Amino acid sequence: MTDFLIFSGNSNPNLAKNVCKYLAMPLGAAKVHTFSDGEIQIEINVNVRNREVFVIQSTCHPVNNNLVELLMMIDAFKRSSASSITAVIPYYGYARQDKKVAPRVPISAKLVADLLATAGATRVITMDLHAGQIQGFFNIPVDNLFAAPVILDYIKTVFRDELVIISPDAGGVERARAFAKRLSVDLAIIDKRRSAPNQAKAMGLIGDVQGKTAIILDDMADTAGTLTEAAKVVSENGAKAVHACCTHPVLSGPAIKRINDSDLSSLIVTETIPLSEKAADCEKIKVLPIAKLIGEAIIRSYRGDSVTTLFV
Repeated sequence: MTDFLIFSGNSNPNLAKNVCKYLAMPLGAAKVHTFSDGEIQIEINVNVRNREVFVIQSTCHPVNNNLVELLMMIDAFKRSSASSITAVIPYYGYARQDKKVAPRVPISAKLVADLLATAGATRVITMDLHAGQIQGFFNIPVDNLFAAPVILDYIKTVFRDELVIISPDAGGVERARAFAKRLSVDLAIIDKRRSAPNQAKAMGLIGDVQGKTAIILDDMADTAGTLTEAAKVVSENGAKAVHACCTHPVLSGPAIKRINDSDLSSLIVTETIPLSEKAADCEKIKVLPIAKLIGEAIIRSYRGDSVTTLFV
């Protein structure tokens, strides 16, 4: 484990430190500064020639700054003769723009994939992509990890009542069904209609939640409109308690107020994105660690071992 190094941008330094702690190795020395006009300056302070490099950087808020930081760090490593550069992106921003939903719109998830490869990334490790087909946007290897093992362990440890897994929309049914199967519990689906971005209205419930503890499952919580509307419908249909599990706590705009005012008893998230001060103060939010999962993916990628067992 002496021929690879781990670096981090400014998006999620605590996660990077936790990964390095799990791997018992130091975080690579790098300076990531911003000039007064907003320009980003990168300086790598350790020799990376002929070394494998892993850069941990979520493209979360501020999305564009963190993305440019990542691209510039990759370019710096490429020009410093690193043997390979793996972009470890726990939260892949722009993933919701994975197709043309109207005329004359970009496919931004594909554009970001092209930028990463052009900058010099030779592999990508990410987690719970909003759409699995984004892996095909890359012409370099992509390992799409799943937070499911961590979340499943938490559910099995904490919840003892009769459970039902809820998909908040039709797009999340496959994910919810996999959880329900692993837990040997029932599945229910919310019929959601979206009138505009970040505006969702839950219309109805397909399935039985009467007297059960409901767990709403999604890949991310942004403005929390989908989660809170779903929680309202589930509660109105007789659920004993309503919880939610999401991998990525984007939690922008009115999210925290909506969560506090909602029927949700708790929101379980992972550390792919650092919580804002308001989110950290919210008593309903519980953060699960994923440093071990990412650390295992890094060491297995370096050794050439399979990462398949991480999904079990």
